[in-house]
Amino acid sequence: MIRLAANLSMMFTEHDFLDRFSAAAKAGFRGVEYLFPYDFPASELRARLDDQGLTQVLFNLPPGDWEAGERGLAGLPGREQAFRDGLERALEYAQALDCPRVHAMAGLLPDNADPATRDAYLKTYIDNLSYAAERCGQDGRTLLIEPINGRDMPGYLLQHQVLAREVIRRVGSPHLRLQFDLYHCQIMQGDLMRTLEQQFAQVGHVQIAGVPERHEPDQGELNIGALLEHLDAQGYDGWVGCEYRPRAGTVAGLGWARPYGIIAGHAEETP
Repeated sequence: MIRLAANLSMMFTEHDFLDRFSAAAKAGFRGVEYLFPYDFPASELRARLDDQGLTQVLFNLPPGDWEAGERGLAGLPGREQAFRDGLERALEYAQALDCPRVHAMAGLLPDNADPATRDAYLKTYIDNLSYAAERCGQDGRTLLIEPINGRDMPGYLLQHQVLAREVIRRVGSPHLRLQFDLYHCQIMQGDLMRTLEQQFAQVGHVQIAGVPERHEPDQGELNIGALLEHLDAQGYDGWVGCEYRPRAGTVAGLGWARPYGIIAGHAEETP
């Protein structure tokens, strides 16, 4: 059975962030995810979840200096302590929010990185993930990695599914799994159904969006109904994060989600 989670960083932006929890619940979502929780006290986020009967399904570790262009620390040589400090902060939030999984962003390679530099970044990445996966396991959490397409995020260290599978193999921890985003995978390689089958045992979370514009998943190249049916047929019992930017109002674009229990049209668009 497909369970949809609203990504509150991208959806329901008609509302202030803390009001998006109630908007998502009113639309029929039972789970939520977002990029980062750290601008708000964990107690306030916990209260919003509890008030609306929502499950927190995912958020990211601190990404470094986002305003300065950093997109994760896990693969950056020399930033190991900052990565570990961010991991501990994320685990504190995960415990408070009862969130079972956290995503570690890999970070960006330098412009025109040569093979030796790439190898150094990849070694740092694997070393940091090995530490973080063990630490997450101690806390009863799962660590996720996600290939992100190079069009939206040029220079991102982890762009391809085959490298993600190799990284997971090399780390060798049951606490490290794959965040499989259909949007990113379609842009980088396509062949979504077979790619899903190849690595299904490693998948810990799924995200969706339309290609190429990252709007509603029924807009563009993807046959989202067939893909979700295939995911369900594989026996997937996790959440599917709706990480897309609505073309207009969030609720107005939720018609595609009615078969999965979302009551489009029954929530207000205005704050």
